[in-house]
Amino acid sequence: MEANTEIDILNQICKEAKAAGKLTGKNLTRLYEIFGQRFTKAFEALKENRVKKYVFKPSNKTVWIVVGKTRDYLLMPAAEFCTCDDFYFRVLDRQVHLCYHLIAQKLAKNLEWYETIEDHDEIYDSLMTEWKKPTA
Repeated sequence: MEANTEIDILNQICKEAKAAGKLTGKNLTRLYEIFGQRFTKAFEALKENRVKKYVFKPSNKTVWIVVGKTRDYLLMPAAEFCTCDDFYFRVLDRQVHLCYHLIAQKLAKNLEWYETIEDHDEIYDSLMTEWKKPTA
């Protein structure tokens, strides 16, 4: 499968879901056909409210996090980057184009299915240090 095909399809489904305010059965089926287990995990993260948007004040710096089973994963959606092992081992090796955290974030943003957490700029650096730590 061509790398951009996944992104294009996900973007199209997100656009449809945003307009409809929901994921239709057709959308769910298509997402599963394209992403398989990655979609299943992404949808679980959505249902379990594990996608978080941190907004730091007063700078308005925004950071996206998906709470994983063993740690929080830092995402940079504009760069299509995630700090998870799947990203390092499968995305960078071009086996897949997106890890499930990035799929979950894109769906969450378009459907507004995420928690916004406002925090102070003073703790931005310490949280970023924590989120950027390599897995043990």
